[in-house]
Amino acid sequence: MDAPAAESSINRRRLVTGAAAALVHGALDGPARAEAPFTFGLTPVFLTSDLALLEALHGYLERSIRSEVRLVLRRTYQEITSQLVAGQIDAAWICGYPFVAYRSQLSLVALPVWRGSGTYQAYLIAAAGRQAQAIDDLKGDVHAFSDPDSNSGSLVTRAALAERRMRPESFFSRSFFTYGHRNVVRAVASGLAQSGSVDGYVWEVMSETEPELTHKTRVVWKSDWFGFPPIATSRSLAETQRLRRFAAALREMQADELGRRVLSLLRLDGFTEPKPELFDGIADRVALVRQFD
Repeated sequence: MDAPAAESSINRRRLVTGAAAALVHGALDGPARAEAPFTFGLTPVFLTSDLALLEALHGYLERSIRSEVRLVLRRTYQEITSQLVAGQIDAAWICGYPFVAYRSQLSLVALPVWRGSGTYQAYLIAAAGRQAQAIDDLKGDVHAFSDPDSNSGSLVTRAALAERRMRPESFFSRSFFTYGHRNVVRAVASGLAQSGSVDGYVWEVMSETEPELTHKTRVVWKSDWFGFPPIATSRSLAETQRLRRFAAALREMQADELGRRVLSLLRLDGFTEPKPELFDGIADRVALVRQFD
């Protein structure tokens, strides 16, 4: 790349980074509002790298709940979950695993609907040319996990190994966490990892938006169906008026033009009433892994 092109590329990156920072921290013009900003946490289960998506989500929520909104992005599930349990943020899009782990302290707000259902699968992936057909064929791999507190990106694989009386450290030659499902796909596609544990929804969306990456990988195995990563809040905040407005805004997203744009970018059908029983399968796997550990 020549110098002018490199400078232009750097400037574009700075512009996007600056805009995203202002959006995430809720830097809004105009007079201060009486009500405290509504804080919505996003974890790596969410497709956060698209600035257009963040802008559309932010704009829709502010208009719908009639309050300033701040999107809170963190690198790990643990960071968002700890803030959520403590009531430091109003709501968050989390994974089913943290919800099960803190079930007594959290309340479900809404359940995303993807391809007509409130469920999804965990995938094990490997390089596109590999002939592996099951988890047993991945023994000895360098394996990429997403996050220690991710159902699809960690727990499901650990439970499958626990059924075989094995742990990741004895089954794989080495494993590491990428802290993002997209990063798992990137790691396998680039050869940094030989296999990976990934959210099936994210892999399928990436097949539409970043096929140049997913075409370098293949799905080796798919899990049972689990409750889709839900929107949750602290039980102490669940009955507040602002949470009711927020829940209504999610459920009514499909009836709004900007809301439909958000859903289109997410490849979701909409949001519906949560169904706690959809997370029982995750709870079973938590119990299995704890028993073996």
